[in-house]
Amino acid sequence: MELYGEIADIYRDFARYDAGSNGSHTFADWATAVADDPEVLAWLATLPPIKRQANLVFAAARWHGVPAPGPYAGLRAALLADDGSIRATILARATQTNEVGRLATLVPAFASFRGPLALLEVGASAGLCLYPDRWGYDWRTDDGHVTLGGEPRLECRVKGPAPLPATLPQVAWRGGIDLHPLDVTDADQMAWLEQLVWPEHDDRRVRLRQAIEVARADPPAIRRGDLLTDLPAAVAEASAYGTVVVFHSAVIAYLEPADRDRFDGLVRGLVADGACHWVSNEGKNVLPSVTATGPAIPAEHPTFVLGVDGRAVAHTHGHGRSMRWVGA
Repeated sequence: MELYGEIADIYRDFARYDAGSNGSHTFADWATAVADDPEVLAWLATLPPIKRQANLVFAAARWHGVPAPGPYAGLRAALLADDGSIRATILARATQTNEVGRLATLVPAFASFRGPLALLEVGASAGLCLYPDRWGYDWRTDDGHVTLGGEPRLECRVKGPAPLPATLPQVAWRGGIDLHPLDVTDADQMAWLEQLVWPEHDDRRVRLRQAIEVARADPPAIRRGDLLTDLPAAVAEASAYGTVVVFHSAVIAYLEPADRDRFDGLVRGLVADGACHWVSNEGKNVLPSVTATGPAIPAEHPTFVLGVDGRAVAHTHGHGRSMRWVGA
């Protein structure tokens, strides 16, 4: 069936561009096998389209005991014999990864704005990326290391003339919008966040636990809301505290294409009105209007595009491990 072919392509792309390029052999093997398994594709086809994401399905299976690292046979058996438990978790949960490592690529963008900053994250999840001033950084350039702040430090390989800051951002307020915000004090919700970390990524698991402790000490102001309708009011509220910076990372991809365009127009209008600045960090195909302002990216090259006020300034690794500065 045509639908099965579409789902198979999604999983092949995930195996190649996501799990493969990010060092998860388990998920790459699972996704490749799913793409060639008609029975599992049929099971996935019964889910709503937004719930067929590989990372969500794999995390839900692991939540219910499928071992990872482990063979594909374990995943296959669990899905095909599911009594409804895995399905219920898929329908109830979301891939709110909240990867704090991305701050190593976001902070150079934040540094271009005059502080104090009022950080407003859309798709904030638990708000773990709202603390750029509570981490240290180790940017590894061709000329050596540029360090900022103390431990723990986030490491990032840097190419190009990135404007690496000499001081941490001055943050006066931190808040966010999310359809389903997570509470850093809720043990079950934080356990789910940890489940979303890929099996082989022990360093990311450690960093996630550190980030949760940082946020628990000073919880952010995250409101339940829709970024397409509630952003202007949130920007107005944040403006009382400082220079408003609306930012997001690996969020807009979860919108339908028409809604991505609506968001693009909405936030550009806010920037044009002087209400806020905008830092975007999304896959290269997610916000074409931003990607088009930078150098061409080969089709086979997976990358995020970091944008400042709608213009591409860097190509970044999805988990913040590297950055190639392409802006002026």
